Amino acid sequence: MLDRRVFLACAAFALISAAPAPEPPIVRVRLVTSAGTITLALDARRAPKTVANFMLYVDDGRLEGTEFYRTARRTSDPKLGFVQGGIGTDARRILPALPLEPTSRTGIKHLDGTISMAHGLDPNSANGNFSIMVGDNPSLDARPNTPGFAAFGKVTGGMDVVRKMLAMPSGGGRGVMRGQMILKPVTIVRAERLDGTAKPSGRPKSWLIALPWHKK
Repeated sequence: MLDRRVFLACAAFALISAAPAPEPPIVRVRLVTSAGTITLALDARRAPKTVANFMLYVDDGRLEGTEFYRTARRTSDPKLGFVQGGIGTDARRILPALPLEPTSRTGIKHLDGTISMAHGLDPNSANGNFSIMVGDNPSLDARPNTPGFAAFGKVTGGMDVVRKMLAMPSGGGRGVMRGQMILKPVTIVRAERLDGTAKPSGRPKSWLIALPWHKK
């Protein structure tokens, strides 16, 4: 009987040990860019799915070598708006789309310094692209008949870098992005987790595969 109890206790301990550790309530991330360093504090308590999605891109290294490519300046005040970055249209880096966690559910509003997931016409299509607010942008919050975007954290260091990017010369683009593409995009050199344990997706990293015609 004692041996059976010991066996069950050991089995239970093994299961507990194997289970992935939950994210801390706040997960900090450092973005090292060619324009300077930005530090983020992500709210895993109020926006757990959105933070988990973003951290997959961080833990996999999917953001390394991508860019901040968009500066959306407010017409009435060019010092306000948001910048956007991430994987762009690089299908090699993309993970499954993220269901929207609206601001009406999380309570995280699009205030100055807030980081938010970008998405297309389908609000449940967010992946590896994100925006950082410069000034408050309440139009991106959920409203009646408008789902808005998923805010999930804030900048705690490096807002000067974000403002610098907002002011960069822009042009090109189409549709809502017309005239908003940064002419010399800012490279995301590294995206580093500062809290918790890395939880990579385990999916192939096809963007790292050198194709024959890319070899020197």
